[in-house]
Amino acid sequence: MLLRLRLVLSSLAGASLLLLLLCLGAQNLDQRPRLWLGRGSTAPLPAGFLVGVALVAGVISGGCSAALLLPVRRPES
Repeated sequence: MLLRLRLVLSSLAGASLLLLLLCLGAQNLDQRPRLWLGRGSTAPLPAGFLVGVALVAGVISGGCSAALLLPVRRPES
């Protein structure tokens, strides 16, 4: 249980650090396309920021799925 919690917390901490660096690095980008989502669209965001957010989401989902798929240890009797 402690290993699962540590894995989830480390993936969340790593993803938040990546997101912080991504927000700092995406300040001065010139090209800002819109992302179309069905009926509406997002605000104009830099393309690198969109790719970075997808990377951060992958880090979080990968860490959580790895924590969920860990084998359960049974105490020896």
